[in-house]
Amino acid sequence: MHKTVFANGISLHCRETGPPSGVPVIALHGHPGTASVWDEVAREIGDAGGYRFLAMTQRGYGLSDRTGPYSFETFAADVLAFAEALGIGRFVLVGHSMGGTVASLVAAQWSARLLGLVLVDSVTPRDSVQLPVPTRPSSPESLPYDWDLIPAVFGQLAAPDPGWWSSLARITVPTLVIAGGSTSHVPQSVLADAAALIPQARLVTLEGVGHSPHRDAPERFLPELAGFLRELTSEEPSDPA
Repeated sequence: MHKTVFANGISLHCRETGPPSGVPVIALHGHPGTASVWDEVAREIGDAGGYRFLAMTQRGYGLSDRTGPYSFETFAADVLAFAEALGIGRFVLVGHSMGGTVASLVAAQWSARLLGLVLVDSVTPRDSVQLPVPTRPSSPESLPYDWDLIPAVFGQLAAPDPGWWSSLARITVPTLVIAGGSTSHVPQSVLADAAALIPQARLVTLEGVGHSPHRDAPERFLPELAGFLRELTSEEPSDPA
């Protein structure tokens, strides 16, 4: 089900699957994705698994409002406001790539609002991340995202706040870090070091699946996610709010 949620002063698009009474699982995409990247996961975790799976399209992307300010701190505040707008108490937060960085910041600042955290081949950067900046197209309005977010987001990754990395130690909820192995462009040693820094984290490496295991190897990703959710919740999921 598609829905629009007004939160933090903007409209955020999401795709919701599963029963409304299920334990809420909020999933965040990476760049340049939208909520749709989680569709296969949503079918298994939401429709088949009985969780309330909410794939949120972050500001500036897809059908969500394309308005700034664009920063990882703003993206993180959007997540909490999104949950509050839906009347959700505690929830499981899942983030891939850029969404994993956002999820890490949410967990570090508001761990009390989470039941658990899943970081998919991602974490807050420890060092500068130099990504190839896309070339501005002649018609940027045709992009599936707001071009204005590029300099903001890529700029923060190139010069990350050093407090981001140290804040991982403040995450107090069970955390699953799913790494894509040697075929991912993300330094796997950074993911291992992050898992060691987060008090209740466990690292699982799916060797050879690359940066997007939820999309490219769901047959290996889904059992890990489903097993972690079962550890966090009862057999009969219900909203803990």
